[in-house]
Amino acid sequence: MHPQADTLWRLPKWTFAILLAALGMLGPFSIDTYLPAFSGISASLGATPLQMQQTLSAYLLCFAFMALFHGAISDSFGRRPVVLWGLAVFTLASAGCALSQSIGQLIFFRGLQGLSTGAGIVIARAVVRDMYAPQDAQKVMSQITIFFGLAPAIAPLLGGWLLIHSTWHAIFWFLTAVGLLLGVANYRLLPETLHPSQRQHFHPKNLLAGYWQLGADPRFLLLALASGIPFNGVFLYVLSAPVFLGEHLHLVPQQFFWFFLVVITGIMAGAWVSGRSAGKRTPKRQIRDGFVIMLCVGVLNLLANVLFTAHVAWALLPLGIFAFGWAMMVPVVTLLVLDLHPDRRGMASSLQMFIGSTANGIVAGLISPWVMHSTVALAGASLGMMGVGLCAWMWMRRRWPRIGADIVTSQP
Repeated sequence: MHPQADTLWRLPKWTFAILLAALGMLGPFSIDTYLPAFSGISASLGATPLQMQQTLSAYLLCFAFMALFHGAISDSFGRRPVVLWGLAVFTLASAGCALSQSIGQLIFFRGLQGLSTGAGIVIARAVVRDMYAPQDAQKVMSQITIFFGLAPAIAPLLGGWLLIHSTWHAIFWFLTAVGLLLGVANYRLLPETLHPSQRQHFHPKNLLAGYWQLGADPRFLLLALASGIPFNGVFLYVLSAPVFLGEHLHLVPQQFFWFFLVVITGIMAGAWVSGRSAGKRTPKRQIRDGFVIMLCVGVLNLLANVLFTAHVAWALLPLGIFAFGWAMMVPVVTLLVLDLHPDRRGMASSLQMFIGSTANGIVAGLISPWVMHSTVALAGASLGMMGVGLCAWMWMRRRWPRIGADIVTSQP
């Protein structure tokens, strides 16, 4: 923790959580806002469905690549400069997307968005642990997840509304305005939370040593898999939304918000439960409960899709419950990851995000196009990705049973 953490932010804790959540919301806004405009962009730029999918893949893969470095750079130069530069590049990239005249240009600027967007969520996680002891950090992390959850619910609504009343270009002009507004807010409000005495020497040898220290730690890898891969059980449906909602459930783009509303309600409720459990239940138990919920609803979802034709009356509910289980456990797992190597929290946040984002990119580029045309395949793939995370956590419990076994306290 920063030695003077109590003096860096004098406003209520929930206002700090909103500022950090807003940084994390850039990612969902960058993905979900333009999903309703897929067909419009395709017609306007003469793009094929595969090329439109590449606008997602380019963003996610660039996001994953740069996520490796945001936190490591912030460990050396501080959290604040990385956030401000990331927002500046995101704003320019969003304007480039709005001005794109070809699918190639759009893919390029989407990639540039991906390179910059990760700074917000990566640094936000490190900032929380810079400022708060474990129990308070879990509560703030849960608050961030609750506010963060609003973004995917709001973004498709805004995207659909902008598309109806203007053109797809307006969606990216909106993202440009969001980037500019966040840049100003963080320039004026965000304190530097990394104390000079805690900064790492910025040198390739030191960076490589840090990456090796984390990458060679099986505890880190297992926890990162346990938190990042199950998210794709829901994210797969987000990426497949135009087909899943439009072709399978027969919804029009303006009705897509029902899907996001159900999922985000699950995320917000799960995060609320996680925050309420801080200091009362062990992290291990919270993580176990989250996986039990995801496993049960994942199996039921697969069986329902095998036995019945998917219908909007029931097909969305399992996804909301799955999201609830994931949100129950992810704030706890994230804090366990950050506390494995306290001197490299920024780098740990980067590598955790890299693992999850790489999985997101693979899902977007390979798995989603392969399974999106079958609701049974979607449900099976979702359950399978949850299973990867579950196996990682079970292995973690067997090898290191003491990790997460104690109730966290308010002490650093």
